[in-house]
Amino acid sequence: YDLTGKGLALEGQFMQNGQPIDPTNCETLKGLLECGVLCNNAHLYRSDEGGVQASGDPLEVALLVAGAKAGIERESLLERLPEVREEAFDSETKMMATFHSHSDNFLVCVKGAAESVLDHCRFLARDGEELPIQEEERSAWLKQNDELAAKGLRVLALARKIVSNKDENPYQDLVFLGLVAMEDPPRSDVKQSIQLCQEAGIRVIMVTGDQPKTARSIAVQVGVVENDEALVIEGKDLKPPEEMTSMEKEKLLSAQIFARVSPRQKLDLIALHQKNGSVVAMTGDGVNDAPALKKADIGVAMGQRGTQVAQQTADMVLQDDAFSTIVVAVQEGRIIFENIRKFVLFLLSCNISEVLIISLASIVRAPLPLTPLQILFLNVVTDVFPALALGVGKGDPSIMNRPPRDPSESILTNRHWRGIAIYGLLITISVLGAFALALNYHDYTVAEAVTVSFLTLSLAQLWHVFNMRDSNSRFIRNDVVQNPFVWGAIVLCILLLLMAVFVPVLANVLSLEILGFDGWILVIVMSFIPLILGQLLIASGRKYLW
Repeated sequence: YDLTGKGLALEGQFMQNGQPIDPTNCETLKGLLECGVLCNNAHLYRSDEGGVQASGDPLEVALLVAGAKAGIERESLLERLPEVREEAFDSETKMMATFHSHSDNFLVCVKGAAESVLDHCRFLARDGEELPIQEEERSAWLKQNDELAAKGLRVLALARKIVSNKDENPYQDLVFLGLVAMEDPPRSDVKQSIQLCQEAGIRVIMVTGDQPKTARSIAVQVGVVENDEALVIEGKDLKPPEEMTSMEKEKLLSAQIFARVSPRQKLDLIALHQKNGSVVAMTGDGVNDAPALKKADIGVAMGQRGTQVAQQTADMVLQDDAFSTIVVAVQEGRIIFENIRKFVLFLLSCNISEVLIISLASIVRAPLPLTPLQILFLNVVTDVFPALALGVGKGDPSIMNRPPRDPSESILTNRHWRGIAIYGLLITISVLGAFALALNYHDYTVAEAVTVSFLTLSLAQLWHVFNMRDSNSRFIRNDVVQNPFVWGAIVLCILLLLMAVFVPVLANVLSLEILGFDGWILVIVMSFIPLILGQLLIASGRKYLW
C-alpha cells in the first residue's frame, strides 16, 4: 500500500511450489481472490499523474491489489455481481460479509479472523468442489494460521456460500476458501521512536484487534517488548472493571500487549490507567475507535487512512500517519513549555530587581538610582527582546531523557519562585553597589551615578539571559548559548543602549550622561556579577535556581 505517491504496482506473478501459475485456472484460488475483492470497502483509482492510488484500509487495499494482479477488478466484478447488502465488521464476531446478486440467488462473501470464520464453516472448497470439512482439517488450518501469525503476518480467512434470501444469517454453513497472509511491516522509524518514548518516561502499550501471536511478533520487532515470551492478554480474558480484583488490575496495568480487544474493552483499559494516575494518549483510525479517542486525555487519529468520525473526535490528527510524529509532537510540547517557563522566569526576575532597587533606595533615603522613563525604556527594550528570543529556542537536546512532568504542575513552582527571588536580589545588589561606588568612590554627580546604575542594570539583565540554561547543561554548550536569536537580541539591545547614551536627544529624554573610561569599567564589571554568581550556583548543582 504505497503512500509515497508513486502509485501501486498491479503486475505480479502467482507461484505454487516454486512454479508460476495462472490463478484464473485454479478454481479455489480464483474464488478466494474474488471473495477478497467483493467483501471489501477499499478502492483503487487512477491519479492525475497516471499512477494507481488507493483509499481505505491497507489490508483491504492489499486484497484488491492481489485481485488486480490476477485480472480480477472490483468494478467489473460488481457489474456482474452487484452488492445488495453489507454486514459490517463486528468486533464481537470478528467478521464482515457482503451479499451479491447471483442469478436468482445471492452470493455471500465473508472475511475475518481465522478462528471465527472456521467455526462457522461446514464445507471446504477444493478443486472446484465443496466437501464437508473434517475436524482434523479445521485443526490443520488453525495450526497454519498460528504459524503465519507467529511470523508477524496478518492473517484473514475467506469463505462464501449461496443463499436464496438476502436477509439470511451470513455466518451459517459457510464454505471455507482459505487463508490470506499479508506482511504489514512497521515503519523503519517506529523502533527508534518507541525507544525515545521509553527514555522520556512514556509507556507504549499495544492494543490491537490482531491475534495474539501476530501482536507479540510485531511488538518484539518495534521494541515494545524485548522477547517472544512477553505476556499477551486477549480480549476474551478481560473482565469488566467492577469485577476485577486488585491483583487483576495490577496485571493489566503492567501488561504491554493486548490482542483481540473490543472497543468497549479499550474504554475500560483507558479508564483503568487514568484512575491509576496516568495521562493516556490513544491512537486510532476506525469508527469503533471514536469512543476511546474521546475518552483518552489525548486522542490521536490517522489523517490518511483514518475515518472522518475518528478525525473529528480526536484532539490531534496525524497527516502522515507516522508514530514518529507523535514523538516529535511530545518533544515540541516539552520545548514550548520550557521556553514559556524561561520567558516568565527571566521577565519576573528582571522586573523584581527593578522594584527592589527603587524600594531599597527609598528605604535608606538615598537618591533614586533610576528614573521612571529609564525603567520604561528597560521594560520596552532590554527586557522584551531577550525574553522573546528565549521563547523561540530549540530547547535542550536532552529534554526527551527526562521523565514527564506532573500535569498539575504550574508553570512556576516553589523552586522557580526561589530562583526569581535570588536572581532579582543578585541584580539588585550589583546595581546598588555600582550606584554606591559611583557616588562615594568615583565622586560622580547624581546624574552620572544614575547613568551608571541604569547601564549596569541594562547589561546585567542582558547577561542574565544566560542564567536561563538548564542546570544539567554546560556553560558553553546549552540551548541558550546556541540560540542565534538570543545573540541577535543582545546585539540589538546593546546598540539601542549606546544610542540612548550617545544620541543627545535620547540622552536628554532619559537623563543620561556620557561616562568616562572608569565609569564604563565599573558598569561592565558590576553587570557581570549576577551572571557569574548565577552560573556558580547552577554549576554547584543547587536546585534553588532554574
